[in-house]
Amino acid sequence: MTLLLTLDDGSVRRALVDAVEFAREAAVAEAGAEQVGPHAGVRHEDAVAVSHLFEAWVPGYRGWHWSVTVATCGLGMPVTVSEVVLTPGPEALVAPKWVPWERRVRAGDLGVGDILPTDGDDPRLVPAYLASDDSAVEAVAHEAGLGRVHVLSRFGRQEVASRWRNGEFGPRSDMARSAPGSCGTCGFYLPLAGSLRAAFGVCGNEISPADGHVVNAEYGCGAHSEVEVELTSSVPVAELVYDDSLLDMEPLADAVHADDGE
Repeated sequence: MTLLLTLDDGSVRRALVDAVEFAREAAVAEAGAEQVGPHAGVRHEDAVAVSHLFEAWVPGYRGWHWSVTVATCGLGMPVTVSEVVLTPGPEALVAPKWVPWERRVRAGDLGVGDILPTDGDDPRLVPAYLASDDSAVEAVAHEAGLGRVHVLSRFGRQEVASRWRNGEFGPRSDMARSAPGSCGTCGFYLPLAGSLRAAFGVCGNEISPADGHVVNAEYGCGAHSEVEVELTSSVPVAELVYDDSLLDMEPLADAVHADDGE
């Protein structure tokens, strides 16, 4: 479909913007006159192409537009139709953006019997050392966590540390902010091994809400091992106060009569 225009007196963009009826004819040819509504605006694509938008009167597509892209090669050249497509407008009802299933899985989604394999190039994991035939080396390797197929990479450890620190048992939680002391100074704190030892451990206090959970050393709760509570009476008792700024004088009548008898 071609519109022959001579652009001697006008710009290329002006000619493209003015080609409303030309674009409408293309939309009608594509969808039928009953599905093409009023002109809804122009979207500039580049220096030689614009898209004319028409309201789409299509059942089930409320808020959508017919987008007709027209273009030209320059001054004195014809305007042609590049494409006619149905596009959503700002108020159109559209499906949510598709996310691959492996990125949709969240903490707590994995249930009994579920299998969730890791990617071969997962940046959180790196190959571990191979097993050795030296028993002394094997004992040390087993203690350090070596001998497994994969171990956490530096990126993986940093991601874990960031997630734990910003989680429920991190220093920014409401519980930690109101705690009388931090976990790092608590007797129930069991430090982790390895590179995360300096910042994380496991709570071993059954009274604490963090019991059995990995906690940050700066986390804390009211069950800290060194908390001391001063026991006082629950009934407020005011101290006895004597006001000696004023003295009340009272005559002793009996003492006066006794002196007269002597």
